[in-house]
Amino acid sequence: MKILRINTRTKSFKFEELGDLAGLGGRALTSRVVNKEVPANCHPLSAENKLIFAAGVLAPTNAANSGRVSVGAKSPLTGGIKESNSGGQFAHTLPKLDLLAVILEDKPEAGSPMQEIFISADKVVFKDSAVVGMRNYAAQEKLLSAYGDKSVTALIGPAGEQCLCAATIQFSDPEGLPSRSAGRGGLGAVMGSKGVKAIILDGEANAKTVYGNEELFKEARKEWVDVLRTHPVTSQGLPGFGTAVLVNVINEAGALPTKNFRMGKFDGAEKISGETLAANIEKRGGKTKHGCHTGCVIQCSQVYHGKDGKYLTTGFEYETIWGFGANLLIDNLDDIAQMDRTCDEIGMDTIEMANTMAMAMEGGVLAWGDSKGVLAELDKVGSKDPLGRIYGNGTSYTAKAFGVDRIPVVKNQALPAYDPRAVKGVGVTYATTPMGADHTAGYGVCQNVLKVGGDVDGHKNEGNIELSKNLQIATAAVDSLGLCLFVAFAILDDARGVPCMAKLITGLTGKEMSVDEMMGIGVNCLKDELDFNKRAGFTDEDDQLPRFFREELLAPHNVGWGYSTEELQAAKV
Repeated sequence: MKILRINTRTKSFKFEELGDLAGLGGRALTSRVVNKEVPANCHPLSAENKLIFAAGVLAPTNAANSGRVSVGAKSPLTGGIKESNSGGQFAHTLPKLDLLAVILEDKPEAGSPMQEIFISADKVVFKDSAVVGMRNYAAQEKLLSAYGDKSVTALIGPAGEQCLCAATIQFSDPEGLPSRSAGRGGLGAVMGSKGVKAIILDGEANAKTVYGNEELFKEARKEWVDVLRTHPVTSQGLPGFGTAVLVNVINEAGALPTKNFRMGKFDGAEKISGETLAANIEKRGGKTKHGCHTGCVIQCSQVYHGKDGKYLTTGFEYETIWGFGANLLIDNLDDIAQMDRTCDEIGMDTIEMANTMAMAMEGGVLAWGDSKGVLAELDKVGSKDPLGRIYGNGTSYTAKAFGVDRIPVVKNQALPAYDPRAVKGVGVTYATTPMGADHTAGYGVCQNVLKVGGDVDGHKNEGNIELSKNLQIATAAVDSLGLCLFVAFAILDDARGVPCMAKLITGLTGKEMSVDEMMGIGVNCLKDELDFNKRAGFTDEDDQLPRFFREELLAPHNVGWGYSTEELQAAKV
């Protein structure tokens, strides 16, 4: 497979051999390119930054849950290195074009028309975009009409066009809807700065995968499916209630951040739970099981209909339901679903925007619990309304505009849906990952709350630094293979899991891959990321939670945060 480099200023392109990038994929590839080719001190929206779309090592195969795409760049939100991960059809389609990655370089002259870039097996076509200014669902419909229903897309909404720091890149799902987000870090703004509205992959591409040892791969693939289909979380919990199954679980654990991280329990949790979500879906004719990409056997996504029985949104995840729900004291699930759809339409990260709306409530712009007010404010992003420009630049930016000092961010990125005082394993990850506050970088919830893969007390300091470090390494490896993070639930409990992953790679390449070598991909990926951030100006002081977490105890368990910045350095490779 090859790398496609596209110069967005000259509208030129070249196909390259993998060279030094051979053996890498997904996050390992994006982080290597960013670390080696992007000046660490550059402005994220400058011509010097690069935007990399990379399929994982296993993307050319039909291994279950191997269709995640990594997008990398210097983040306009954090100022550091960023990998944002998404589902959709993009990662599995790239190898059918004999491509492992696409890299957008340089930057067009100011005032240049935004482009649509169509990529087929042997050519790249640039076209002045006909969907500039449009929201994503209408834009996607028009793109599919122009390029064919089988086309696979990555596009930005109005937030990305305005280069706002909470802007996402939306990928098309198996039904062709622009519902899957590379959400975190504002990489949609980087795509907007490159003058690219949409990338369209030829859906008719059909390059075949050549296996080094196809029989071994088939044997490993069968075992891999069995690992995923026999674990209760990946075979029952997630398919039954989606990621929102966690609402009641985390609430009962006293770790559901409520009213901007003031409490760990929300009285209205049942109204926004996975159980209520599933009941609404079944009653209204949606889908309780849905894959974010072809080949998913977990099926934790869903299709959610409104009260009128018509499609409203898909990929309606726990983080979004928490952020616009308990975090804002909102218990109206249909309004939260509309917030999710609005973010997908405009192209905004739901975690960042939910915390941003908390800043609006802290600042007195909105009342706590005002769901209709939140919908009205979200609608301003991407418009000409100056408030929309403030909101679209995220939590810290909005807090400054409204004079708020209770700001739940690390490295300028808003915290996700687990209070770090009650789930210290994930709190260590928030503090120390190069990505900014990011639960997916080392999901300590598994051992702290769910007791998957071990039992480490989330209320105590002991064991959680080492837990986070090991999970950060494993997660970087999983992201580099292009696997869904949720496979972790199964592989943490099933001794067959990790060796099976290594066997899948061996079967694909024909070269023996040991477990240690596979984990080494994760270690080297993190080293690239830490090296970039150090050169970008980050210090050990940036690896800590906001002050209020260290000063306030969290009800109902009255737990605090007691790690020093020096202690937390042990979580880094």
